[in-house]
Amino acid sequence: MNWQRKSTIGLTLEFPTLNILGFVYYSVSTATFLYSPLIRSQYAFRHPVSPEPTVRFNDLAFGIHAVILSVLVYSQFWCWGYRRERGLRMSRIMVGIFLGSLTSTVMVTLIVTMKGRNGGQDASGWAWIDVVYALGYVKLLVTVVKYIPQVWANYKRKSTKGWSIYQILLDFSGGILSTLQLIIDSSLQRDWSGITGNPVKLGLGNISILFDIIFMVQHYWLYRNVRREEDDEDLGRHLISAENRVD
Repeated sequence: MNWQRKSTIGLTLEFPTLNILGFVYYSVSTATFLYSPLIRSQYAFRHPVSPEPTVRFNDLAFGIHAVILSVLVYSQFWCWGYRRERGLRMSRIMVGIFLGSLTSTVMVTLIVTMKGRNGGQDASGWAWIDVVYALGYVKLLVTVVKYIPQVWANYKRKSTKGWSIYQILLDFSGGILSTLQLIIDSSLQRDWSGITGNPVKLGLGNISILFDIIFMVQHYWLYRNVRREEDDEDLGRHLISAENRVD
């Protein structure tokens, strides 16, 4: 949508910025659960009934894919010459959350380094798996807050123009499927602690579904008449531009 319009107007800067942080953390967290022998052994120690993490390769692929797209969208604000909102900047609250997330991760890492038994190798105390959990919880926090500026921006403008509904529909279906996968994996293991052992994936799916519903209500119900008027105005401008080129 931004490429077609040559504009990022209507999209808040907070969304791609927080997405980059969140999905980088999510990708690292998922990769360690999949491929780190240390993290997998510490997970098994804390979940002896179902020692296999309910994380799959598609979770990692999703995270890496999301990082690439988020960086691409962020670059469209500054590097592509697209039109953007005047005085564009993140709110102080969101900047604080961004910096606080980085700081909290560093703090947990220091705690594990200084207070962890056997250098964080012993899962009975502070361990490296707690750093991985911290990355996941930051991603969960980011998911909670990243949508709020966009919901508010749509409300103030009484419009969803510049905010692609297609990504919301895909995100909605992905959230449902992700939650179902977690439930199915836990049922196959016959141990529902697999869900509590992966609270980030469960939380991400449900939070995304909630905000996706809000965006769909805004797009298809609350501001649908405004959207039609904006589409008519855009069509008129395109026709005038085409006539001028012919003349």
